[in-house]
Amino acid sequence: MTSQQNSTSKIDYGLVLSLMLMFIVSCISIYSAQQTGQYSGNFLLKQVMWYGVGVGIISIVIQFDSDQLKKLSWYFYGVGLFLLLLLIVAPESIAPRINGAKSWFQLPGVGSLQPSEIVKVFLILALSRVVVDHHQKNLIKTLKSDFWLLIKLGIVTFIPLLLVMKQPDLGTSLVFIAILLGIIFVSGITWKLLIPIFGGFSMIAAAVLSLVIWYPDILEKYLHVHKYQLSRIYSWLDPYNNQSGTGYQLTRSLLAIGSGETGGKGFGHSDVYLPENHTDFIFSIVGEEFGFVGGSVLVSLFFMLIYHITKAGLETKNDFYSYICSGVIAMITFHVFQNIGMTIGLLPITGIPLPFISYGGSSIMGNMFAIGLIFSIRYHYKKYMFSSEA
Repeated sequence: MTSQQNSTSKIDYGLVLSLMLMFIVSCISIYSAQQTGQYSGNFLLKQVMWYGVGVGIISIVIQFDSDQLKKLSWYFYGVGLFLLLLLIVAPESIAPRINGAKSWFQLPGVGSLQPSEIVKVFLILALSRVVVDHHQKNLIKTLKSDFWLLIKLGIVTFIPLLLVMKQPDLGTSLVFIAILLGIIFVSGITWKLLIPIFGGFSMIAAAVLSLVIWYPDILEKYLHVHKYQLSRIYSWLDPYNNQSGTGYQLTRSLLAIGSGETGGKGFGHSDVYLPENHTDFIFSIVGEEFGFVGGSVLVSLFFMLIYHITKAGLETKNDFYSYICSGVIAMITFHVFQNIGMTIGLLPITGIPLPFISYGGSSIMGNMFAIGLIFSIRYHYKKYMFSSEA
């Protein structure tokens, strides 16, 4: 096999196709969103620029093999914690409080950057490193060793989770938990531990939801939950009785998607006014202009993307890479289900973007970093397969 053929085989073209299709859908949707007259900026041009930055990130990340990524994982994790800490102590001239949350750095000439979007990927690397190191040191599995692994994974996740909750950012906090659960499920921890633990968490979640509905004062006083966060739950449960307040966004989204019916109104024919429809509610544009068919095609693209990530994780013989794939799958899957779910009223509004589709530089960079890791798996796996022929 020639070196040119070797080089070509290192690229996952199915993954490339998925990203290209996502890019096209994103550009079409953002172009339509900015025609509604509520914005003056050219978000389409900025999104193209951020995708260009994302391609640059992929081209850098793909150069790092498993050993290098493993060595850098704790450095990435440390940088992520530093950025989250810096965000908390930074003055509001640099880190303004937007909608009650201090989650962004405002950088001159660049715009707003949300560190937690990158920290998600840093967390995936750190958790994957923890599992690999643990299994190397504990060749014989016991209930005690599995419990200790669970504790270590929990501590590594809890530290950035606490810092993000301090902002406060409930949506990103839930993504951190989804990443943790995704890696736990493939870490080899016995179900004798997982079933009672997750059963206990489910009971706690049910108790918290009960407090939200009947005793919100307890959450505000003892857990420091803000009223605007609780209002999102109330607007989800009964949006039409909160149309003048927190339910406005959801009712407009339901009207937009419902008016699209099966085939949609057509490209550029968005009639329903919906604030922030170029970011968290971009799916409402897809539903209104392209209907159920367009929404189904977009969901299929995400299935296609997850399929290629799953395939990379199953084909690699490297456990560290496999755990990374599990974390990335958990992150993207949760984002998709939560974002689409909140736009159609199935889930509460948490303010997290639709991966690769919503406008946002931080989101694009974080997701492209994650996909860069997947490209690296295929790139270096093929390199090792054909190394004897080089």
